[in-house]
Amino acid sequence: MKSTPDFSIENELDYKFIAGVDEAGRGPLCGPVVAAAVIFPNRDIEIPVIIRDSKQMTPRMRAAAYDWIINNTIWSCAECSPAEIDEINILQASLLAMTRAIKKLNYEPEFCLIDGNKLPRNITGTPVIKGDSKSLSIAAASIIAKETRDKIMQNLSKSYPEYNWDKNAGYPTASHLQAIDKYGINEHYRKSFGPIKERIKHGTKND
Repeated sequence: MKSTPDFSIENELDYKFIAGVDEAGRGPLCGPVVAAAVIFPNRDIEIPVIIRDSKQMTPRMRAAAYDWIINNTIWSCAECSPAEIDEINILQASLLAMTRAIKKLNYEPEFCLIDGNKLPRNITGTPVIKGDSKSLSIAAASIIAKETRDKIMQNLSKSYPEYNWDKNAGYPTASHLQAIDKYGINEHYRKSFGPIKERIKHGTKND
């Protein structure tokens, strides 16, 4: 059953400026992992769009929510590159991207709600498992992160149309894996990820 996030968690805390933090892009074979942080400075505001876990929303719903969020909240976005992911692993890169997003906010949050079960180092807050289905702040961050990452992959796809990143967002679909086998691996791929590591090991060309 799909749950609808609200401000229950935020309102139980004795803080005004609470950042919801989430990431997008842990699973793809290429591109950055992107994190977003969102603060609702006024939680009594009327919200005319649907805000929930970005994975439960249609592209049109996400686009409408994204436009409203960026104009009515304090927000920021940050990323970790494929090279950083390969160096420190995807979990640590996700946490680092979250930290970068929090640090980029124009207003320092008093407390952070982090989607997942890990709290980034030196961040005041708490992890919330399945937070994007519970907290409106985290759900808003999930939308910003996903929309931002999708735009990054769409822009990269203009230079590398043969991989169809604008459609697969870098995820290991059958057609994407076939394109990798045909056209090779470039600097945007995460070389520590299994399907890419195996192809390097067995001699898939490396651009």
